[in-house]
Amino acid sequence: MKDQITINGADGAFGAYIARPAGLPAPAVVVLQELFGVNADIRKHCDELAEQGFIAVAPDLFWRQEPGVDLSVTSEPDWQHGLRLYQAYDRDVGARDVKDTADTAAKMPECTGSIAVLGYCLGALMTFLTAVRYRVDAAVAYHGADTEKYLGELGGLHAPLLMHLAEEDEFIPKSAQAEIKAALATRHNATVYSYPGQRHAFSRHNGAHYNAAAAALANGRTREFLNQQLQ
Repeated sequence: MKDQITINGADGAFGAYIARPAGLPAPAVVVLQELFGVNADIRKHCDELAEQGFIAVAPDLFWRQEPGVDLSVTSEPDWQHGLRLYQAYDRDVGARDVKDTADTAAKMPECTGSIAVLGYCLGALMTFLTAVRYRVDAAVAYHGADTEKYLGELGGLHAPLLMHLAEEDEFIPKSAQAEIKAALATRHNATVYSYPGQRHAFSRHNGAHYNAAAAALANGRTREFLNQQLQ
């Protein structure tokens, strides 16, 4: 079942896409968008998670700037639109929005109370920030640009973290990837997988750099991780 819900956050109300599994109650996964908003790709990720037995909730991260953003990855004007929103986005208040979404999902009667956060690009960075600043049960980050800037907060990471990095990512330099890997190697609850030859957003449905084999490998690892941590 797919629907829209409202998150009544500390700073105001905002929308979220929700996909529910056939079997309830179930754990929940908060799915965090790229710079394109809660678009077709993010909704499909949610639907796939619901098929795997999770409640998937994708909050509108850009609600303060422009509620309801839904951009196409194949449109250059949409890319520029998304980049403007991305550059103006307040990550600190955004992390609170993610926490509010996770808290709302956990309290749903159809939820078991177990919560993971999973994100892509901007959403992956927000997953990391949420995991080091607030309480979640698990976190999954796909190619989170700028993560290296926040490694000083790693001491706050208590939940298991799974991170996917594309070795040829045009938005995460190899030096930044090395920093991230070195920092996470010191944490017993963090695992980093690196994908040779892959570029940014290799798991984005119909994306320019989509790679079916790499996406299947990463998504399989994510599914196993989520089942292990939440079920």
